[in-house]
Amino acid sequence: MSDSSTAPASPVVVEAWFDLQCPDCLRALGDVRALREKYGDRLDVQLRHFPLAKHKHAYAAAQAAEEAFAQGSGWPYAEALLARTAELGERGEQLLLEVATELGLDAEEFDTALIDGRHLLTVDADEAEGKAVKVTGTPTYVVDGERLDGGQSQDGLRARIEEIADRLLRG
Repeated sequence: MSDSSTAPASPVVVEAWFDLQCPDCLRALGDVRALREKYGDRLDVQLRHFPLAKHKHAYAAAQAAEEAFAQGSGWPYAEALLARTAELGERGEQLLLEVATELGLDAEEFDTALIDGRHLLTVDADEAEGKAVKVTGTPTYVVDGERLDGGQSQDGLRARIEEIADRLLRG
C-alpha cells in the first residue's frame, strides 16, 4: 500500500483504486482533490494500484508511482501521470522517467527501480487485495468497507464518500 496523502493517523481512510493510464481515473482526480480540500487531515486518501490489462503501461506506471512515494512525491507524480494518460499509452517508460525529472525526482533511481522490480510486490499486493474486495475496474473507492465503483460514472460518488466520512467523523 502506498503512503497516504495526509497524516497517517487520519480517522477516515479512502482507498482509491486507480490505474494510472486510465482516463476515468483522470476524471476522478477532481473528486479526490475536492475531498482533500474539504476534509484536510481528517481524511486519508490512499492510492491503491489496480493496473488494467488493457493499459499496456499501467503496471510500470504503478511501480514508478511507488518509487515516487519512496522519494516523497507519490500523489504529485500520480496526478502528473494521469494528466498525460494518452501520452503514456504512446511513450511508455520514457514518459515515466520524464515526469520524474519534471518533478525534480531522481529519474536514474526510477529507472533502476523499474529494472530491479523493487516495487513489484507492492503493486501485486494491491492488485490481489483489490480482487479480494471485488474491484473490477477503475476508479473504485473503498470507504469503511463499502466499495464504490466509479468506472462507469463518477456521478454521486463524491457525495456518497462525504456521507460515509461525515458519519464516521461524527462517531
